[in-house]
Amino acid sequence: MSVLAFTVSTGTAAGAPLPCPEIFATNNTAIITDPADPRLRDRLVRFDHEVRGIVRANGGVTLRSTLLDGVFWSSDSQQTTFERSRKFDVTLDEESLRHTASLISKQFRQESVLTFRFLPANSPEVDAVQVEVDGVTATQVREGLLKDAVAREKLGGGSVTLQNKAILIADAGDLPTVRAFVTSIGGDIGKAKVRKGTWEFVSAGETPLWNKQNAA
Repeated sequence: MSVLAFTVSTGTAAGAPLPCPEIFATNNTAIITDPADPRLRDRLVRFDHEVRGIVRANGGVTLRSTLLDGVFWSSDSQQTTFERSRKFDVTLDEESLRHTASLISKQFRQESVLTFRFLPANSPEVDAVQVEVDGVTATQVREGLLKDAVAREKLGGGSVTLQNKAILIADAGDLPTVRAFVTSIGGDIGKAKVRKGTWEFVSAGETPLWNKQNAA
């Protein structure tokens, strides 16, 4: 489940704090291939409340929840699929973030849940980039993926807010691919923002971080 010139946020300039970690999740288990499907108008209100409860039960707070239109490419079926999802900005440490994502994955029967932790640009943990581009629609992302085989392979898809802000996450080494993709779909690269961090697709039953460390 990822630009020429970017504003790069490291979270260290003038002592600025890093953004909160994020969880990208949905309760959808259906394969939706029609962009006009009425299920794509679901605002996921109940899902929002339920995830906030899971975050709270694990010692965190959800500072913001953003409704997203997701567009994804399936290499198995060779087609794009769509879903409504939400991005949760949370106050959780690394261990709690992974555990919470695992619980969300299990409760809503998801193959995995994506997390993103923002890091200073020079952190050795950096392995991913998150790019935000205003003025991009889900339709543009879909059509771009259909035309660009490299982007389909590297990005797999993307999410777009209801205010037409695309959020693309990719491996740090694939930033040139993201750059080319944003340009090809008509995004304003001069106003795009890229932040560095680390990403993880967490499955239900994922071993908590402390267990992995103790077992090493």
